[in-house]
Amino acid sequence: MANRDLIVIGGSAGATSPLRSILSAFPSDLPAAVLVVLHVPARSTGILTAVARSIAHLPVLQAEDGMRVERGHVYIAGPDRHLLINGDHIKLGRGPRENMTRPAIDPLFRSAALFYGPRTIGVVLSGLLGDGAAGLNAIKRCGGLAVVQEPEDATAAEMPRRAMQATAVDLRLPAAELGSALLSLALGPAGPILPVPPEIRLELDIAAGERIDSERLREFADVAPLSCPGCGGVLSAVRGGKPLRFRCQVGHAYVADALATEQEDRVDEALRVALRIIEERAELVRRMAEDGRQSGRRAVADMYDGRAEEYSRYAETIRRVVIESFEKRPPAEADA
Repeated sequence: MANRDLIVIGGSAGATSPLRSILSAFPSDLPAAVLVVLHVPARSTGILTAVARSIAHLPVLQAEDGMRVERGHVYIAGPDRHLLINGDHIKLGRGPRENMTRPAIDPLFRSAALFYGPRTIGVVLSGLLGDGAAGLNAIKRCGGLAVVQEPEDATAAEMPRRAMQATAVDLRLPAAELGSALLSLALGPAGPILPVPPEIRLELDIAAGERIDSERLREFADVAPLSCPGCGGVLSAVRGGKPLRFRCQVGHAYVADALATEQEDRVDEALRVALRIIEERAELVRRMAEDGRQSGRRAVADMYDGRAEEYSRYAETIRRVVIESFEKRPPAEADA
């Protein structure tokens, strides 16, 4: 029987150190390939360099399009491309951002679920918000194993917690224990092959850069009265699986907490723009009032003074709303 020969790992803030700990525990004859997505800014190679320098006994490579997936090798996603698996080769996708990032964890996990099914072990490490939760759920639905870093052990606990809310995970451990545990799981036999939910393949096509339209979107999602923060288009709620997710016709995808955070940022921005405009209006009418006084038009000056006070009150109200809104946001959203 085939063993579990694919380990896919995703993380964000605080995930580099746990990743090095995991890879250091793997032997040079690891009977599985390892593919990694950590959220990285465009044009960054820092994560690859940091990991490669600390792991001497395993080849650590930046994933390239068409590269063959081999056991005992570690492939790390580069910037601005989704890392996907296409059979036994790597495919880099220029599809839309998911959860405000590219590369995103969910597309890698879905591709692993589609092509490797029960031979897959999915791992979610430290990070903010909920990328990886939907992908881990897809791995589980296709017969693979779901593993998370113990949230209390993570620098940023939100990502493993969201994964645990979306999926009944098979294992949760501190980073120091994950490497040996994953090796044991990789050596074990894979389970039976399960049918792949059709939306997994459709969403994988989107990540690869395939065209999406309203007809294809309706195959796995229902229109919702929400707009996409990325393009302003209409969002649709994805049916089936967890967590609650949304996609637009361009293909941008958001788990609910990522969408809420992006909307909160847009609300803050709109309030700050309104605050600036009202403060400028107050300053303008103050100058108009002063001009009226100097010209001997007392009635006009009094009218503009009244308007200036009114605009100042409006500005102060908006300023309080902005401050209170930020103070009430969870730490993860405020940091993000």
